Amino acid sequence: MLRPVALWAGKIAIVCLFAFVFVWYFGQRVAVVGDSMSPILSNGDVTLVNRIVYDATAPKRGDIIVFQPKGNENSHYYIKRIIGLPGETVQILEGDIYIDGEKLEEDYEVSEISDPGTAVEEITLAGDEFFVLGDDRENSEDSRMPDVGNVRRSYIYGKAWFVVSPWEHFGFVHS
Repeated sequence: MLRPVALWAGKIAIVCLFAFVFVWYFGQRVAVVGDSMSPILSNGDVTLVNRIVYDATAPKRGDIIVFQPKGNENSHYYIKRIIGLPGETVQILEGDIYIDGEKLEEDYEVSEISDPGTAVEEITLAGDEFFVLGDDRENSEDSRMPDVGNVRRSYIYGKAWFVVSPWEHFGFVHS
């Protein structure tokens, strides 16, 4: 009698552990604030964040990340696209982005840049820094603004990977 109960309790414990690990690393929910990532993400969309992916691989150009600007734990999470990688130089001239002097060709929908912000001058990223922009470049508070600036690796919470709400936006986030 005791053996079936112990097996049953063990199975429940394993399922609970699996559920906890899955939710902790792949199911953390973050709501989108504003339309700076439009048309990929909209204000109020609730995304799931993959918190383990960057333990196995480095963040890549084009990834849509979740972070807190300047590591400010009292700030809401920002969701932006990685443009510049550690060690690169980034500059915005006449609405075009240049990485190490080469014009960046983007294969996702973005708006034009009329305000280069601090990137009017060349910005050299440190070995642990990323330069991020919103896809709606006219309505985005991102690395061009001193309040956000370059994003240190330690400030990245994870990668936005799935929209769970609202239903009409339900599905994978395409980088």
